[in-house]
Amino acid sequence: MTRGQERTPLEARRTTSVVAGASGFIGRRLVAHLRERGDDVVTVGRSGADVSWGDEERLIEALEGADLLVNLAGKSVNCRYTAANRTEIVRSRVETTRQLGAAIAACDDPPALWINASTATIYRHSEDRAMGEHTGELGEGFSVEVARAWEAAFLEQRLPATRRVALRIAIVLGDGGVLVPLARLVRLGLGGPQIDGRWPASRRRRRAGTYHQYGAPGGRQRFSWVHVDDVLGVIDFVREHRELDGVVNVSAPHPTDNRTLMRTLRRVLGAPFGLPAYRWMLEIGSAVIRTETELVLKSRWVVPDRLEAAGYRFGFPDLEPALRSILRPASGERTR
Repeated sequence: MTRGQERTPLEARRTTSVVAGASGFIGRRLVAHLRERGDDVVTVGRSGADVSWGDEERLIEALEGADLLVNLAGKSVNCRYTAANRTEIVRSRVETTRQLGAAIAACDDPPALWINASTATIYRHSEDRAMGEHTGELGEGFSVEVARAWEAAFLEQRLPATRRVALRIAIVLGDGGVLVPLARLVRLGLGGPQIDGRWPASRRRRRAGTYHQYGAPGGRQRFSWVHVDDVLGVIDFVREHRELDGVVNVSAPHPTDNRTLMRTLRRVLGAPFGLPAYRWMLEIGSAVIRTETELVLKSRWVVPDRLEAAGYRFGFPDLEPALRSILRPASGERTR
């Protein structure tokens, strides 16, 4: 099929979806979900995928005539922000996104829709108000610069035949991801709030943009989250609602704060108490387990204005039912 020809009606042909970054926490769920819908799914990744990164010819072939491309590729940010890790965090997002854009530009029949992951961390540390797509203020520092570069790579090419949507995804709750270490802390009796405080900043961390500036006291940093089932639901919704393009916040409509999150986790898991973790403990602990305190101390207050205005109804708008759908009380077993 050449550019400009009409597609065969969906009822008369198989629907093809291409998923990049399919081996990750969300990617595995998405591939299974799309196949349950009846889609033919082609995966793109480093190993074990149908198409490997860097194989330009096969990537174009996979995208030719596809209905949907979803890109979730990117190194996990749950690591220590060393120079090497910072470089890989950026490269694994920006270069893969540019590869996909170049491949789409080379297609005669490009995908109708390209959904690219982004992050709700692009917004500033917010204790005063919620951040919507039109009213939110972008932040500063390494994590924000990663998000800016990622979205810029996604939108920089001219692809007139492909609708593009960047999903600014909040912290995803599901069988895996952030709930694994948090549930472990709760079961060990360490499931109190993570409490911010003052901590000396080295020149190196300030230059790199990885130092967390003291913010919300008493574990009141906002916690924006979304159930993994709603991430899949939003992808389906965006496919059906062709008026949606540009950036879309993917975050449950009722964000909470860290203190409430940990209290709710204790209730769901049947833990009678939880000791708090103060900034000095978090700084030492994060250095030991090779992660960063920003991941739990930044106040993320994000709301899904565009999704709600378009009519999306969240399956899990409230925190406790979302947690109960994933975790079994007391036993520690997961349901998904």
